[in-house]
Amino acid sequence: MTNASTASTASATATTLPERSRTAADRAGTGTPGTGERRTGRPPQRERQGAAWVFLSPWVLGASVLTLLPMAVSLYLSFTDYNLFDPPSWIGLRNYVQMFTEDPRMLRSVGNTLLYVVIAVPLQLALALGTAVALKSMKRGRNFYRSAFYAPSLLGASMSVALVWRAIFNDGGTVDNLLSGVGVHIGGWVNHPGWALLAVALLTVWQFGAPMVIFLAGLQQIPRDMYEAASVDGAGRWRKFISITLPMLSPVLFFNLVLQTIQSFQVFTPAFAVSSGRGGPADSTLFYTLYLYERGFTASHMGYASAMAWVLLVAIALVTAVLFRTSRSWVFYANEGDR
Repeated sequence: MTNASTASTASATATTLPERSRTAADRAGTGTPGTGERRTGRPPQRERQGAAWVFLSPWVLGASVLTLLPMAVSLYLSFTDYNLFDPPSWIGLRNYVQMFTEDPRMLRSVGNTLLYVVIAVPLQLALALGTAVALKSMKRGRNFYRSAFYAPSLLGASMSVALVWRAIFNDGGTVDNLLSGVGVHIGGWVNHPGWALLAVALLTVWQFGAPMVIFLAGLQQIPRDMYEAASVDGAGRWRKFISITLPMLSPVLFFNLVLQTIQSFQVFTPAFAVSSGRGGPADSTLFYTLYLYERGFTASHMGYASAMAWVLLVAIALVTAVLFRTSRSWVFYANEGDR
């Protein structure tokens, strides 16, 4: 009887324990009632993905309607003869062939744009980096000067700023009067074929505030003990700048270089304002985007302008790829040894 009682007690205990476990799980809210299955408290993956697409749908709709669809239409129009009034007619690669073989003004616009990029981008980055280094060493007034230097970048390439810039560099303008006062008689830069492009480039250089702020943020991430160790070794300011600042700041320099190069290839408003939309004098400020605008909206050759736009897109992509390729030899990443 003792053995029978022990077996009966063990059987009852074995039956009761799962029920107690399920009841405890139910009270804790960590399982499905009566099943002992664990619940995570999160909706199924399909529901989470559905909610994500609901929140992403405005952006997806906007990107599709305002970006992807116009790009597809532009690509189609680049292979057609379209004048905005008559239906487009398919002509194949004729626009692209004409662009490089029968249009000297297009080649002139390419040369002007390349010269502008070569002048404006290095000067802007050099001025931005120099100003950022000077601001980093300032003890008082740093926030004020940072805001003052950044203010021109907030204005951007607005037409009003470009018109003021044209007045400054015009005949009898501020620059003309200052140079005449020291015996240099050039006249208005915007009316001189040799100086008009430089006047437009200086407007871009003047708006160095955005890369300056990025440089300043990068400078503040460089450890101070590196400079202290260099001082102990007898390094001067120039040696510290060459051996510490530039290598440690090279990722930020590369970022600004790519960003400003892409923006410079698309310059339009300053040239339009300085030349009154004609690219003068003597086509000296006929930039690529300005000539694209002229062909598309002045001459109503929208198919040709679409082809020019796609050539510009491919050219910027190639230049960016070259920059990324060459960056392997001069851009230093602090954690590259961990890769």
